[in-house]
Amino acid sequence: MNDIKEKYPDCFGQLEKVFPKGPDDLRNTPETCLECAYKTACLRSAMEGSDGLKVREEIVDRAYRSGILSFFQRWSQKKDLQQKLNKKMKP
Repeated sequence: MNDIKEKYPDCFGQLEKVFPKGPDDLRNTPETCLECAYKTACLRSAMEGSDGLKVREEIVDRAYRSGILSFFQRWSQKKDLQQKLNKKMKP
């Protein structure tokens, strides 16, 4: 595991650094990340964690507010995401 920390930059996989919310409450990748050789692996790593599930909840909520999802679709998807989040949080 020490090899990984030496290989990647310190910000690797940290969602709020590599995919922060902008002033419009939408998430964007900073320009500095776009130039990084590890950007794809980094974003994947960030989205695989529990913070990534929270981002998916944000997406579901936005889809519901815009009328793309019905109440029951939103409820079902959020329930699924909560179950996955609970599994990740348990040791």
